[in-house]
Amino acid sequence: MGTAHETGFEPATGDGPAESASDEKRGVSVRAAFQGMLHIRRLTNTGHADPERVPAQWERLRPVRAVALALEASGLASSAVDASGLRTATGYRVEEGETPGSVRVEWLGPPGSGAVHEEEAELARCAAALRELGWTVLLYRGPRRRRFLEVEPPAASRRPSGDQ
Repeated sequence: MGTAHETGFEPATGDGPAESASDEKRGVSVRAAFQGMLHIRRLTNTGHADPERVPAQWERLRPVRAVALALEASGLASSAVDASGLRTATGYRVEEGETPGSVRVEWLGPPGSGAVHEEEAELARCAAALRELGWTVLLYRGPRRRRFLEVEPPAASRRPSGDQ
C-alpha cells in the first residue's frame, strides 16, 4: 500500500489502519476533500434551494467513500484493524449496504472495548452528521441486537438526471 501522496486521499472507512486524529497532514487532507465535496455539490445541484444538503452524482456513485468522508470530516472516530484483520480501535465502520447505492454504518471496537454500550449514542451522532448533509438515515437492529445505520441518498436525488 502506498502513501497518501502516491495513492490519493482515501477517507477512513473503519476497515484500515488507525488514522491519527492529531496528524496535521491527515486533517488538512480531510478538510480539503470535504470542502471539495461541498464545492461539487454547489456546482452540480444548482436547482436546489440548499445545494450543499443534496448528495452530488459522484457521491451517489461512490456512497461508501462519500459517507466515510462525511463522518471523518465531522470529527467522528473511525474504527481500525491491524494487518491481521483484528479490530484495534473503536469507531464507525462504513461498508456497502444490502441494496445498491446504500451504505451500512456500524459502531465497532476491539473485544472488551465497550463499543456495544456506546453504539446507540455514537450512531446517533453519525446519523445527525449524515442527515445534515442530506442523506437519508435509518437505524436498525441486526443480529445479536446490534444497531446499525442504513444510509442512502434522498429519494428525490436517486432519479437519473442529465443536469447532475
